[in-house]
Amino acid sequence: MTVTLADVAARARVSPATVSRVLNGNYPVAASTRERVLRAVDDLDYVLNGPASSLAAATSDLVGILVNDIADPFFGIMAGAAQTEISGRPGAGHGGPGQSGAPHRGSPRAGGEKLAVVCNTGGSPDHELRYLTLLQRQRAAAVVLTGGALEDPAHVAAVSAKLARIADAGTRVVLCGRPPLPGPGSDVIHAALAFDNRGGGRRLTEHLVALGHRRFGYLAGPAGRTTTRHRLEGHRAALAAAGIEEDGDRLTVHGPYARRSGYDGTRELLRREPGLTAIVAANDTVALGACAALRDHGLRIPDDVSVAGFDDLPFSVDAVPALTTVRLPLAEAGARAGRLAMDREEPPPGGVATIAADLMARSSTAPPRR
Repeated sequence: MTVTLADVAARARVSPATVSRVLNGNYPVAASTRERVLRAVDDLDYVLNGPASSLAAATSDLVGILVNDIADPFFGIMAGAAQTEISGRPGAGHGGPGQSGAPHRGSPRAGGEKLAVVCNTGGSPDHELRYLTLLQRQRAAAVVLTGGALEDPAHVAAVSAKLARIADAGTRVVLCGRPPLPGPGSDVIHAALAFDNRGGGRRLTEHLVALGHRRFGYLAGPAGRTTTRHRLEGHRAALAAAGIEEDGDRLTVHGPYARRSGYDGTRELLRREPGLTAIVAANDTVALGACAALRDHGLRIPDDVSVAGFDDLPFSVDAVPALTTVRLPLAEAGARAGRLAMDREEPPPGGVATIAADLMARSSTAPPRR
């Protein structure tokens, strides 16, 4: 059943004219009244309707890019590359192996220029849903969701329902570095570009096993995130294949994707098992924190303990020693997501593409000496 402006007015206990003033922003309205109207809009999932709406017409050139943390290079690189493509400057500084020859639909500026807005959720489920509601209300041309997803069933269901309504209104939904939605939710996605986090995690640990390591500590990301689980599953699969028994969760420490988390987590791992010879970190920023903790503990890298990260962020090769990590083609993936959002590239077969993760072996890992 279509929700009308009159329904919103009845819910907010105001006149339809007041609802119109709030949504169009062309007339002063008391703050308490405005809040009541916007709450009713959210509760009823109301979206402005019809080409006669000046707001709808003005915002049809809007594209939303949702990120967990814009200060994290992982998200910043993807968002920047996507924004470049969406803004009508395709290929400007973001070409990369395996992506530069990707098919385009029509001319390089097919679909015209769009305004790409980066929405920083801070990893909050509520903020993610709130931004999706705002983009739905503004009739965004496309929405790009980046990074791992929260695995809470209630949130997954809420996001799936919200994206279904957005897609029904004609908005393209693209996932970048994020696995497809489970179940029927996958039907509303225009395209999903998923990183091979499991495969990357496995190859990283296989590299350390081949060097002779048998005593591992693992610095995992926050629990309940797809990226965290998939990378950890890859690590444990490599240990199992090598016949290395893992001591349950004793040598796995969860925390944010932050340097401080790596520092504190490494100190905890050394407290639990002083004889560790290798530490695998959830990402490169966490790995930098691990390196700092090891140095403060009087241990040398890689002589005493090898350290490995994930993502191959720009600083990884300049770290001392240079960081062994797994390379994800973040800029290439972001640019491709931008083209898909603008309908300038055909979606992958079945709507889903798995992007390979490549091992980058550098000097922070070596055979164990103890």
